[in-house]
Amino acid sequence: MTASIADTKKRRAAEAALQHIPAGCVLGVGTGSTVRFLIDALAAHPGQVRAAVSSSNATSTLLAAAHIPVLDLNDVTDLPLYIDGADEATRARHLIKGGGGALTREKIVAAAAARFICIIDESKLVTELGAFPLPVEVIPMARALVARGLQARGARPVWRQGFVTDNGNHILDVHGLSIKDPPALESELASLTGVVTVGLFARRPADMLLVGTERGTVAL
Repeated sequence: MTASIADTKKRRAAEAALQHIPAGCVLGVGTGSTVRFLIDALAAHPGQVRAAVSSSNATSTLLAAAHIPVLDLNDVTDLPLYIDGADEATRARHLIKGGGGALTREKIVAAAAARFICIIDESKLVTELGAFPLPVEVIPMARALVARGLQARGARPVWRQGFVTDNGNHILDVHGLSIKDPPALESELASLTGVVTVGLFARRPADMLLVGTERGTVAL
Protein backbone atom coordinates (compact mmCIF):
# COMPACT_ATOMS: atom_id res chain seq x y z
CA MET A 1 0.00 0.00 0.00
CA THR A 2 1.45 3.34 -1.01
CA ALA A 3 1.65 6.14 1.53
CA SER A 4 -0.95 8.22 -0.30
CA ILE A 5 -3.49 5.38 -0.38
CA ALA A 6 -2.88 4.59 3.30
CA ASP A 7 -3.25 8.26 4.19
CA THR A 8 -6.55 8.45 2.29
CA LYS A 9 -7.91 5.53 4.30
CA LYS A 10 -6.72 7.05 7.58
CA ARG A 11 -8.29 10.38 6.67
CA ARG A 12 -11.61 8.69 5.88
CA ALA A 13 -11.68 6.98 9.27
CA ALA A 14 -10.74 10.20 11.06
CA GLU A 15 -13.34 12.29 9.28
CA ALA A 16 -16.02 9.66 9.90
CA ALA A 17 -15.38 10.05 13.63
CA LEU A 18 -16.58 13.68 13.56
CA GLN A 19 -20.24 12.66 13.44
CA HIS A 20 -19.83 10.78 16.74
CA ILE A 21 -18.42 13.75 18.69
CA PRO A 22 -20.99 15.51 20.93
CA ALA A 23 -21.08 19.17 19.95
CA GLY A 24 -19.07 21.43 22.22
CA CYS A 25 -17.72 18.60 24.38
CA VAL A 26 -14.30 18.04 25.91
CA LEU A 27 -12.77 15.32 23.73
CA GLY A 28 -10.09 12.81 24.64
CA VAL A 29 -7.54 12.74 21.80
CA GLY A 30 -5.01 9.97 21.18
CA THR A 31 -1.65 9.90 19.44
CA GLY A 32 -0.35 8.83 16.05
CA SER A 33 -0.65 9.29 12.32
CA THR A 34 -4.40 8.68 12.05
CA VAL A 35 -5.08 11.03 14.97
CA ARG A 36 -3.22 13.78 13.11
CA PHE A 37 -5.93 13.59 10.44
CA LEU A 38 -8.54 13.84 13.19
CA ILE A 39 -6.93 17.01 14.53
CA ASP A 40 -6.84 18.43 10.99
CA ALA A 41 -10.56 17.71 10.68
CA LEU A 42 -11.29 19.36 14.03
CA ALA A 43 -9.29 22.41 12.98
CA ALA A 44 -11.47 22.66 9.87
CA HIS A 45 -14.60 22.67 12.07
CA PRO A 46 -14.01 25.31 14.76
CA GLY A 47 -16.27 24.86 17.76
CA GLN A 48 -16.82 21.14 17.18
CA VAL A 49 -15.14 20.59 20.54
CA ARG A 50 -14.73 23.01 23.44
CA ALA A 51 -11.39 21.60 24.54
CA ALA A 52 -9.40 18.38 24.59
CA VAL A 53 -7.60 16.05 26.96
CA SER A 54 -4.38 14.92 25.28
CA SER A 55 -2.63 11.55 25.51
CA SER A 56 0.87 12.84 24.71
CA ASN A 57 3.08 15.89 24.49
CA ALA A 58 3.15 15.50 20.70
CA THR A 59 -0.65 15.58 20.50
CA SER A 60 -0.79 18.59 22.83
CA THR A 61 1.47 20.47 20.41
CA LEU A 62 -0.78 19.62 17.45
CA LEU A 63 -3.93 20.60 19.34
CA ALA A 64 -2.40 23.93 20.34
CA ALA A 65 -1.49 24.60 16.71
CA ALA A 66 -5.14 23.89 15.80
CA HIS A 67 -6.25 26.41 18.48
CA ILE A 68 -7.94 23.72 20.57
CA PRO A 69 -7.42 24.27 24.33
CA VAL A 70 -5.81 21.35 26.16
CA LEU A 71 -7.05 20.52 29.66
CA ASP A 72 -5.49 18.43 32.40
CA LEU A 73 -7.50 15.25 32.96
CA ASN A 74 -7.57 16.00 36.69
CA ASP A 75 -9.64 19.09 35.92
CA VAL A 76 -12.20 17.26 33.77
CA THR A 77 -15.20 15.53 35.32
CA ASP A 78 -17.06 14.65 32.10
CA LEU A 79 -15.20 13.06 29.20
CA PRO A 80 -17.85 11.60 26.89
CA LEU A 81 -15.53 10.33 24.17
CA TYR A 82 -11.94 9.30 23.48
CA ILE A 83 -10.71 8.86 19.88
CA ASP A 84 -7.43 7.16 19.06
CA GLY A 85 -5.77 4.89 16.52
CA ALA A 86 -4.18 1.46 16.93
CA ASP A 87 -1.29 -0.60 15.62
CA GLU A 88 -3.50 -3.69 15.39
CA ALA A 89 -7.21 -4.31 16.00
CA THR A 90 -9.54 -7.31 15.88
CA ARG A 91 -13.26 -7.45 15.16
CA ALA A 92 -13.71 -8.02 18.90
CA ARG A 93 -12.26 -4.47 19.19
CA HIS A 94 -9.21 -5.68 21.11
CA LEU A 95 -6.18 -3.53 20.28
CA ILE A 96 -2.42 -3.33 20.36
CA LYS A 97 -1.31 0.25 20.90
CA GLY A 98 1.92 1.97 21.83
CA GLY A 99 3.92 2.03 18.63
CA GLY A 100 4.34 5.74 19.26
CA GLY A 101 5.19 5.16 22.91
CA ALA A 102 2.15 6.94 24.40
CA LEU A 103 0.40 3.79 25.68
CA THR A 104 0.20 4.73 29.37
CA ARG A 105 -1.49 8.09 28.90
CA GLU A 106 -3.63 6.61 26.12
CA LYS A 107 -4.87 3.91 28.49
CA ILE A 108 -5.55 6.45 31.23
CA VAL A 109 -7.63 8.71 28.96
CA ALA A 110 -9.46 5.69 27.49
CA ALA A 111 -10.34 4.55 31.03
CA ALA A 112 -11.66 7.99 31.91
CA ALA A 113 -13.88 8.30 28.84
CA ALA A 114 -17.46 7.10 28.66
CA ARG A 115 -16.88 5.87 25.10
CA PHE A 116 -13.79 4.92 23.08
CA ILE A 117 -13.75 5.04 19.27
CA CYS A 118 -10.72 3.60 17.49
CA ILE A 119 -9.92 4.92 14.00
CA ILE A 120 -7.73 2.77 11.72
CA ASP A 121 -7.06 1.98 8.10
CA GLU A 122 -7.95 -1.55 6.98
CA SER A 123 -4.34 -2.77 7.06
CA LYS A 124 -4.51 -2.65 10.89
CA LEU A 125 -7.49 -5.03 11.09
CA VAL A 126 -6.26 -8.56 11.93
CA THR A 127 -7.70 -11.94 12.90
CA GLU A 128 -5.33 -12.36 15.86
CA LEU A 129 -3.14 -9.82 17.64
CA GLY A 130 0.61 -10.26 17.88
CA ALA A 131 2.24 -9.76 14.49
CA PHE A 132 2.94 -6.19 15.63
CA PRO A 133 5.36 -6.34 18.60
CA LEU A 134 3.55 -5.62 21.86
CA PRO A 135 4.86 -2.44 23.55
CA VAL A 136 5.33 -2.65 27.31
CA GLU A 137 6.25 0.48 29.27
CA VAL A 138 8.61 -0.25 32.17
CA ILE A 139 10.31 1.61 35.01
CA PRO A 140 13.93 2.04 33.78
CA MET A 141 15.57 0.19 36.70
CA ALA A 142 13.23 -2.79 36.11
CA ARG A 143 13.85 -3.11 32.38
CA ALA A 144 16.08 -6.21 32.60
CA LEU A 145 13.89 -7.77 35.32
CA VAL A 146 10.76 -7.42 33.21
CA ALA A 147 12.62 -8.66 30.12
CA ARG A 148 13.59 -11.86 31.95
CA GLY A 149 9.97 -12.37 33.00
CA LEU A 150 8.85 -11.99 29.40
CA GLN A 151 11.55 -14.37 28.15
CA ALA A 152 10.36 -16.95 30.68
CA ARG A 153 7.00 -16.80 28.90
CA GLY A 154 8.62 -17.59 25.55
CA ALA A 155 8.62 -14.01 24.26
CA ARG A 156 11.47 -11.96 22.83
CA PRO A 157 11.57 -8.46 24.35
CA VAL A 158 13.60 -5.79 22.56
CA TRP A 159 14.50 -2.56 24.35
CA ARG A 160 13.52 0.48 22.27
CA GLN A 161 16.90 2.11 22.79
CA GLY A 162 17.14 5.88 22.65
CA PHE A 163 13.44 6.33 23.36
CA VAL A 164 12.02 7.68 26.62
CA THR A 165 8.28 8.03 27.18
CA ASP A 166 6.60 11.27 28.23
CA ASN A 167 6.54 9.68 31.71
CA GLY A 168 10.33 9.15 31.77
CA ASN A 169 10.13 5.38 31.26
CA HIS A 170 11.45 2.80 28.80
CA ILE A 171 9.66 0.62 26.24
CA LEU A 172 10.16 -3.08 25.60
CA ASP A 173 8.76 -4.20 22.23
CA VAL A 174 7.75 -7.82 22.76
CA HIS A 175 7.98 -10.20 19.82
CA GLY A 176 6.78 -13.79 19.52
CA LEU A 177 3.71 -13.67 21.75
CA SER A 178 0.73 -15.90 21.06
CA ILE A 179 -2.23 -13.71 21.96
CA LYS A 180 -5.16 -16.10 22.05
CA ASP A 181 -6.82 -14.44 25.04
CA PRO A 182 -5.97 -10.71 25.00
CA PRO A 183 -7.72 -9.74 28.28
CA ALA A 184 -6.01 -12.56 30.19
CA LEU A 185 -2.58 -11.75 28.76
CA GLU A 186 -3.07 -8.07 29.51
CA SER A 187 -3.77 -8.90 33.16
CA GLU A 188 -0.86 -11.34 33.38
CA LEU A 189 1.77 -9.01 31.94
CA ALA A 190 0.47 -6.00 33.88
CA SER A 191 1.14 -7.95 37.09
CA LEU A 192 4.90 -8.17 36.42
CA THR A 193 6.75 -5.98 38.91
CA GLY A 194 8.19 -2.97 37.12
CA VAL A 195 5.60 -2.86 34.34
CA VAL A 196 3.82 0.48 34.07
CA THR A 197 1.45 -0.34 31.21
CA VAL A 198 0.94 -3.10 28.64
CA GLY A 199 -0.05 -2.03 25.12
CA LEU A 200 -3.00 -4.43 25.04
CA PHE A 201 -6.34 -2.65 25.17
CA ALA A 202 -8.58 -5.63 25.79
CA ARG A 203 -9.92 -5.41 29.33
CA ARG A 204 -11.25 -2.04 28.19
CA PRO A 205 -11.58 -2.50 24.43
CA ALA A 206 -12.75 0.08 21.93
CA ASP A 207 -16.51 0.55 21.83
CA MET A 208 -16.38 1.08 18.07
CA LEU A 209 -13.88 0.65 15.26
CA LEU A 210 -14.04 3.00 12.29
CA VAL A 211 -12.09 1.33 9.51
CA GLY A 212 -11.01 3.36 6.49
CA THR A 213 -11.06 1.35 3.25
CA GLU A 214 -10.74 2.05 -0.47
CA ARG A 215 -14.53 2.18 -0.70
CA GLY A 216 -15.22 4.31 2.35
CA THR A 217 -15.46 3.71 6.09
CA VAL A 218 -16.83 0.65 7.85
CA ALA A 219 -18.08 0.78 11.46
CA LEU A 220 -17.58 -2.27 13.66
